[in-house]
Amino acid sequence: MTAAQVFSDLSAWQVMAWGLVFFSALYLIGGLGMTALTRFLQKRGIGRVLDTRPLKPDQLRREWRQSFHSILVFGLGMVVPWGFVQLGWAHFAIAPSGWQIAIEIWVLLIWNDVHFWINHRLLHTRWFKRFHGDHHRSVVVTPWSTYSFHPIEAMMLGNVILLPMVLHDFAFWSLASVPVFSIFLNAVGHANYDFFPRVGPRHPLAASRRHHLHHARPAGNYGFALAFMDRLMRSEADPLPPRPAPGRPAA
Repeated sequence: MTAAQVFSDLSAWQVMAWGLVFFSALYLIGGLGMTALTRFLQKRGIGRVLDTRPLKPDQLRREWRQSFHSILVFGLGMVVPWGFVQLGWAHFAIAPSGWQIAIEIWVLLIWNDVHFWINHRLLHTRWFKRFHGDHHRSVVVTPWSTYSFHPIEAMMLGNVILLPMVLHDFAFWSLASVPVFSIFLNAVGHANYDFFPRVGPRHPLAASRRHHLHHARPAGNYGFALAFMDRLMRSEADPLPPRPAPGRPAA
């Protein structure tokens, strides 16, 4: 029995239970793994911390609390794509080849950035910004900021696979890869660490720098991991002015 058949044969309660376990594991692995990685690199002088200011009081507890709510939304929300399959609105590819899965993952990676830009831009409008404010309370971001959303924002960002599912019969593993690469790229973006200081701001490896700039100056850089949507929509954020040296007043 394939993974797609196993998923289809689960009950709604089983889908939601496994969804909670899945997204909890992703969040813990992403947060702990990225924290360990940045500490390892910093000790060896590789890369640099982007914002050295201390975290706000109770910031981590707030991020964990809000992320718990997002995990509930994501995990319980797994019943929606499962429901699409049960109703016949979506189907999984039968015996997909490795090449098909690889191409589909690439397509979903691009779609993820498009979907994120659209929803993130909406979250910065006057109609939705009250929901996005919870996330932006983390000015100095941490890997634990990745799921630190208002439930409405979590629902907006968490529906990324629904439209692709009804347009094409994706492989089960292609769709399952979306939350996996998403948590990794999201943890990179919220790592508060410049892994590759020498690359330009539009380079794919400068994602953490771009998202750090978005939290420091929210008007711009609405993309996820790639820069193409901000370039296309002319929404790149202006760089921050250099900080004055210690003891020297700003000009």
